[in-house]
Formats: sequence, C-alpha cells, structure tokens
Amino acid sequence: MTQPPTSPQWRKSSYSNGTGGECIEIADLHATVGIRDSKRPNGRHIAVQRDAWAGFIESVRLQQL
Repeated sequence: MTQPPTSPQWRKSSYSNGTGGECIEIADLHATVGIRDSKRPNGRHIAVQRDAWAGFIESVRLQQL
C-alpha cells in the first residue's frame, strides 16, 4: 500500500490560460477537496465536502450546455 503525499498536490483549473487572471487550484485532501486562489499559493484555502464539490462541478457543467 502506498503512503499518501505529505503535502497536497494542487492543480490549476483546466480553464486557466496561464496569464494569471481569475484562476483557482484544487487538491485532494482525502476527506475533502481543497480550493485556493492560484495567485496566492501560500495563502489560505477552503475545504469542501466531496459531494458538495461534485454538485458544484455538475452545476457548472450544466450551465455550459
């Protein structure tokens, strides 16, 4: 069995264009999903329950249809 990473592996939104702007990063925090501002990687983050994050993503996806 592999050990979980000691620090979260943050990844930037796939919609980020790389020029800064309004970007978020997310990380798997095991029991929750972490969300932070990509311009402030050392700042605070929020953690939401996995089902809440899944509902948010589904809502965004439906808005794009």
